[in-house]
Parts: sequence; structure tokens; C-alpha cells
Amino acid sequence: MAWVLLIVAGLLEVGWSIGMKYTDGFTRPLPSVLTGAGIVASMVLLSYAARSLPIGTAYGVWVGIGAAGAAILGMAVLGEPMTAARIFFICLLLVSVVGLKATSGH
Repeated sequence: MAWVLLIVAGLLEVGWSIGMKYTDGFTRPLPSVLTGAGIVASMVLLSYAARSLPIGTAYGVWVGIGAAGAAILGMAVLGEPMTAARIFFICLLLVSVVGLKATSGH
């Protein structure tokens, strides 16, 4: 169950990180509230997952999902540059996330 919570927390991190782009410096109320709620929910789920997973693994996977997801959505939705180098490093992030899970002992 901790892994499910952690994956959902990571996906929420993707959501709030992309949501930051739409808050316009937290001057737009609805995107700001949704982004803030995403931040809180993501951290709460991370804290629950960290009860039974090693914190280094939980935090690393959470950040990896968030960073890779935000980079992918940035390219797909926000028009950020899509280069071979960026895709290569996103793949390295994903390999790291899988490695952390595989070596966590859970």
C-alpha cells in the first residue's frame, strides 16, 4: 500500500509543479488554491508512505516521478524544448526510480 501512496504522491507532485505555471505567481485564485492543495496532499501521502519505506527511497522516488513527469508534461503541454539530451536524462531519472524501488527491500 505504501508504494501506491507514493506513486499517487508523485503524480500529485507532477500536478502541482505544472500548476505553478498557471498560478501567475500565486495571483490567480483558483490555480493557486488547486496548486496549494496538490502540494499538501502530495506531502501528506509522501509522509504516510515514508512510515514503512526507507525515507531515502521514498523521497527519491517521489522526486523522480515529479521531476520526470513535470519535464515530460512541460515538453508535451507547455511547449518546452524536446531534445535528445532531455529525453536521455529523463530516462536516467526513471531508471534511478526503478533502481531505488528494486533495492529498497520492500
